Amino acid sequence: MERRHRPILQLLLALLLVVGAAPIAPAFAQDADIVDTAIAAGDFNTLVTAVQMAGLVEALKGEGPFTVFAPTDEAFAKLPPDVLQAALDDPEGLLTQVLLYHVVPGKVMSSDLSDGLEVATLQGENVKFTLGDGVAMVNDANIIVADIEASNGVIHVIDSVILPPSVVAAAAEEAAEPAATPTPMEEMADIVDTAIAAGSFNTLVAAVQAAGLVDALRGPGPFTVFAPTDDAFAKLPAGTLDALLADPTGDLTQILLYHVVPGKVMAADLSDGLEATTLQGSTVVFKLADGAAMVNDANIIATDIETSNGVIHVIDSVILPPAAEGEPAAEATPTPAEETPMLLPVTGGDAGSGVGIALTAGLILLAIAGFALAVRRRPV
Repeated sequence: MERRHRPILQLLLALLLVVGAAPIAPAFAQDADIVDTAIAAGDFNTLVTAVQMAGLVEALKGEGPFTVFAPTDEAFAKLPPDVLQAALDDPEGLLTQVLLYHVVPGKVMSSDLSDGLEVATLQGENVKFTLGDGVAMVNDANIIVADIEASNGVIHVIDSVILPPSVVAAAAEEAAEPAATPTPMEEMADIVDTAIAAGSFNTLVAAVQAAGLVDALRGPGPFTVFAPTDDAFAKLPAGTLDALLADPTGDLTQILLYHVVPGKVMAADLSDGLEATTLQGSTVVFKLADGAAMVNDANIIATDIETSNGVIHVIDSVILPPAAEGEPAAEATPTPAEETPMLLPVTGGDAGSGVGIALTAGLILLAIAGFALAVRRRPV
C-alpha cells in the first residue's frame, strides 16, 4: 500500500516545487501600457501631466517596446521651480527633449544592465549606467524600483529628473555669459507696462485701469508698488472684487493707493518693524524674520523689480487699509448718562470768573427767598 502511494507523493512534491519556483506576479497589471501603468501607480502625476502637455501620450501607448526611466513626483519637486516652469512653457521644445531623454527603445530589464553601459535614448543622446554596491544609477539618478513590466515595455523608477547633456551645456553657457549692460533708466518700462508685460498681474492692471490710476502710475514718481498677483486677488471672498470694481473711485482707489509708497524703497531698505506711509494716507508695517519679508499680513514673494519710475515688490495677498478692513461702526447718539460732563477750570480765566459770579448771585437770591418765606410764616 505504501509503495503504491509513493509515486503519487513524489509527483505532488515535484508539483509543489515547480509552483514554488514560479515567479511571483508583479503588483502592476502587465496588460496595461506604460502610460496607464504610470497613471495607476499614483506616484507619477507630474510626469503624466508633462507627457500630456508634450503630446507624447499616443507615442507611449504605441507598440514599442519602450524602456522608461520614470521620475517620481518627488523627483520633479527637486528641480528648481524656474527650470520646471521653463520646460512646461515650451512643451514642444525643451519639455519634449527632456521627456524623450527618459525613454530608451526596446525592453531593457535590470538584468541587462552593466556598469558603464551607454544606451541611446529616443531624444538622440546617450544615458550611462553605473552599478556598484547593490545600487544602480542612470546618469546621476538612482534607480529605486526596477522591472515594472507593461504591455508595451518596462518602467524603472528613478529619484531625479535626468537632463540631456546638450540642455545642461546650453544652461551652463547661458550662465557663463557676462551680464548684460544695464538698460538706461529712460529706456526701462514704467510700473504699469512692467506689470502688463509680466502677465501675472492681470487683475491688478484691470483694477488700476478701472480706478483711473494708469496715468498717475506712469508719472515720474518714483513709486514703490506692492503688487498682488492674480492668485492674491483670487483669495478675496467671493463677490468682493466685483463690488470694488463697481465703485472704482471709492474703495477700489483707496485700496490700490494703499499698495503704493512714495519713493523708491528697495528690499535692502526694509527693516523689521519699519512703518511707511502709503499714498492712501495710512501706514504699512514690515516684518522681517527667518529670511522672509512681509508687508502687513502679505508675504513679499519677489523683490526689487526695477522700472523707469520706481520698483515693484510682488506680494501673495491683497492688503487693506485700516478703514477698509471692516465696516465702520454706526455713530451712536450718546444718552444723557453717556455724555461727558464739562469740567470747570480750577484756576483763573474769564470763563471761570463768569461762572463764579453766577454761582454767588444764585446763592444770594436763595438766601433772600428763604428769609422772605420765614418772615411770612412768623405769627403776628
